[in-house]
Amino acid sequence: MIRISLCMIVKDEEEVLGGCLASVKDCVDEIVIVDTGSSDRTKEIAAQYTENVFDFEWVNHFAKARNFAFSKATEPFIMWLDADDILSEEDQLKLKRLKEDLDETTDAVSMKYHLTFDANGEPMFTYRRHRIVKAACGFKWQGAVHEFLQVGGNIVTSDVAITHRKEEKTVQTNADRNINIYEQMIIDDETFTPRDLFYYANELKERGRHEEAINKYEEFMQTKQGWVEDEIRACQAMTHCYLAVDEPDQAVDQALRTLKLKEPRPESCCMIGNHFQQKLDFENALFWYQMAVHQREGDSLNFVNHAYSTWYPYLQQCVCYFRLGDIPSSKEANERAAETMPEHESVIQNRKLFADLEKQNKAEAESQDK
Repeated sequence: MIRISLCMIVKDEEEVLGGCLASVKDCVDEIVIVDTGSSDRTKEIAAQYTENVFDFEWVNHFAKARNFAFSKATEPFIMWLDADDILSEEDQLKLKRLKEDLDETTDAVSMKYHLTFDANGEPMFTYRRHRIVKAACGFKWQGAVHEFLQVGGNIVTSDVAITHRKEEKTVQTNADRNINIYEQMIIDDETFTPRDLFYYANELKERGRHEEAINKYEEFMQTKQGWVEDEIRACQAMTHCYLAVDEPDQAVDQALRTLKLKEPRPESCCMIGNHFQQKLDFENALFWYQMAVHQREGDSLNFVNHAYSTWYPYLQQCVCYFRLGDIPSSKEANERAAETMPEHESVIQNRKLFADLEKQNKAEAESQDK
C-alpha cells in the first residue's frame, strides 16, 4: 500500500475546511496545510487535524504557494485538494482501495472533479485533474493563476471523484483576485503564456468585457501552442461573446471552427443547432441537436458539461419537432429531457401542453363521431 501526504493551501476557509479534512483524514497518512494569510479560524481548524500547519506570504502566485506546500510533504506520494472540496463516503472507499492497488511505478493519478449536479444528484459539469503525484518525480505547479501540475510518465486514470461544494460558502473569496493578478502582470510587463492568455480571456468574458475577451482568445489561438481542449473551449467562449455583442454569424463561425480541431463536441453541436433554430431552419437544427446526444464526451482532462448531451438538446428537439408538426416526436423528445431534468420548467410546461392537445384532439374526434 502506498502512503500519501495531503497538501493544501488555504486562506479564510473556516466555513468549509473542517468538512474537507473530515472527509479525507482517514484516507491519507499526512496532512500539510499552508496558510496564505487567514484572518479567521482557518489555522485553528487545521490544527485539529494536523501539526503540519505552515505560513506562506502571499505573493499573487498560486503555483509558488502550492509548490511550497508540496515541499513540506514527507510521504512518497502527494495529493492536493481545495478547502471547498470533499470526498463522498463512496469515494473515500475508492481512494482507500486505490492506495492498496497502486504501486511504486505510478507517477501520477487523475481523478474526476464534479462541479455541479442535476436535480437527480447526478454530476452535470465535470472534468479530470491530476490529484496524486509521486514525490520523487519532482513535478512542479506552474502558473500564477489557474495553476496546473506538469506531469508525465506512468499516469493512472482512477474512478475516484472529488466533489466541489462552493455553494456552501457564505463568504466568498475576492471575485476580482484572478483578473487583478493578470492585469498586474500586464503592468509589470510579464510575458503571458498561451495558457495565461486563455484564462485571462475567460476572466474578461465573465465580466462582460466581450470584445476584449475575443481579442485575447484570438491571441491565444494564434500562438498555436495551446492545448487542443483549451482551443475548443476558446472557440466556444467566442461563440458566447459574439452572441452577446449581437453578431450571430461570427458566433456560429466559431462553433464551426471547433470541428477543425477535433471530433464534434456536444456543446458545439448545440451551438450550431441554436443558430439554425434562430433562423427557423428546424430541419438543420434537428440534425445538430441529434448529433449532440450521440457524440462521445470522453473521459480526458477536458471540461464536460453533461447538459449539452442530455436534457438541453432533447428540449431543443422538442421545439423543432413541434414547429415541424411532428407532435409524437416532440413529445418523445420532451420525455427524454425529463429523464435528466424532470423538474425543469420547460419540461413541465411541455407536458401540460401535450396533455391539453390530447384533450382537444379527443374532444374534436368525439364531436365528429356525433
